[in-house]
Amino acid sequence: MLCLCVIFLCISQAAYSQKYLVAKPLPGNIVVENVILIDRSGEVEDVKVSLRIRDHKLDLITQNALIAEESDLVLNANDGMVLGELNLGEAPSFMILSSDPREDFNVLLNTAAHTSFAMHDGKVVRNNLERIAAPEAGTKVEPGGWFAYAAPPVSLPVAYRNKHKWNRFDTDWIAGSLFGALVVDRQYWPRQDANSEAQVGDLKEFEAGEIRALRFGLVGSLKLPTPVLYSISASTNAFDKGIDVNQIDDFSWSDWRFDVPAFAGTTLSIGKQKEPISMERLMGLVHMPMQERTAAGDALLPARNTGLIWSGNAFQRDVSWAVSAFMPGLDPEADIGMSESPTSYVARLTGVPYESEDTSDLVHLGLGVRYTDAVAELRYASEPEFNQAPIFIDTDEFTANEVYTYNLEASWRRGPLWLMGEYLYQDIKAPALDAPGLSSYYIQAAYTLTGERREYNRRSGVFRPLQLARSVNQFGWGTWELAARFSSADFDDGEINGGELDIYSLGLNWWLTPAFSFSVNYRYSILDRFGVEGESSGVASRLVLMLN
Repeated sequence: MLCLCVIFLCISQAAYSQKYLVAKPLPGNIVVENVILIDRSGEVEDVKVSLRIRDHKLDLITQNALIAEESDLVLNANDGMVLGELNLGEAPSFMILSSDPREDFNVLLNTAAHTSFAMHDGKVVRNNLERIAAPEAGTKVEPGGWFAYAAPPVSLPVAYRNKHKWNRFDTDWIAGSLFGALVVDRQYWPRQDANSEAQVGDLKEFEAGEIRALRFGLVGSLKLPTPVLYSISASTNAFDKGIDVNQIDDFSWSDWRFDVPAFAGTTLSIGKQKEPISMERLMGLVHMPMQERTAAGDALLPARNTGLIWSGNAFQRDVSWAVSAFMPGLDPEADIGMSESPTSYVARLTGVPYESEDTSDLVHLGLGVRYTDAVAELRYASEPEFNQAPIFIDTDEFTANEVYTYNLEASWRRGPLWLMGEYLYQDIKAPALDAPGLSSYYIQAAYTLTGERREYNRRSGVFRPLQLARSVNQFGWGTWELAARFSSADFDDGEINGGELDIYSLGLNWWLTPAFSFSVNYRYSILDRFGVEGESSGVASRLVLMLN
């Protein structure tokens, strides 16, 4: 039970019951922002949160900035104090007081005069709060107002909407927030058979801890007549494509992008950014159910590229689309000249063919296509979904005339359960290699043990990071997520002998707060290469700290 009362006096409850139960009820899908929770013991500071009531039951308590999709009503509590009990998954009964009862005891003696909002059994029975938003019937409102196709690197910090945070700045011509993320890993290899050791060497040599990622940057807006969003991020120390950066440098720019509103609600995204293909590739790594992307996804799809994306929505935002063109030689850090730089054209189409009336049940489908005139040497290689590991699958360098990549994706979310799968096929136009085709697929299931669900971003057809119902610093359990995945990559075709790799994975994620998480992943790998089949298993733990 989530008990959040300041002083629960019988006189308050009696006044509440008698005074407010006759009022006209309001809708059952409501967000109340800027609510103050007070610790009864006085051991911790007050916490400002948002409450989400869905179908007359308390669905979410979060410190994240929140304007919920498909909410009938969004209200501003103006830092009002909660009096009552809040139990997740149950119909709540509580009041929001306009004044602090710790400073004036008369507030509790006269709740009728000081109550700005009251709810009984999940129904609003008194409301004097300011209305923030009221979506029109049939429309779908996007949380946060970030209109670009891809979300900012790592995550959009809460400070982006809070002008009083130390890492937020706001001037007459530019506004923004500083963000950062530190990811620390520890790798173990408990098992490896003789065949695997002959294939890739002794995996015990890769048992160590490392700074997996250290990223920092700015996100915000330029205050032009038509506002322009910007994202700038950099990485330092050793990184690879698994954390979205291909270079291994002491310092490299991983993102620099400007998002410009275009006609008919579309957006132009210009700069170094993710290509619009594959939900797995588009989602931020630290917010995925597994610590690493699939081996084939890392090998066959670039982490970042430099170019332009034009994107938009259709059919009441049930469909998202993006078309783009990229040329890596445009990147000042690229080690390839313009004359040698391939040109890639990428497109992605997603849709929501089914969504339940209460929005808890949703089906997503997606199709991505990528073409590149492969004028440079190509090589596809990847570790076994652990960063601290040798290369398992490897095509070695080869030359091709053109490369076509096709991606199919499907997801089903039902409350806290999320099923996801993708199929990736690459058709390589290389007559000297007998025109090989490389393929892979994965099936993944994730279940939120604490009941939260991943919201769906209709702007770009991806699922958002999990929101915490109650952090540990709010005397909650945080958010716990259990995940399982099977992935298979076949890099043997034509004259290419890159190997076949099957991986079974289990993962457990614990988000203690929106800025701090701990996770553990286990993987069992089977590598078949050059007629030899080797088996190995590994365990990795991870700590994530984010500037928020």
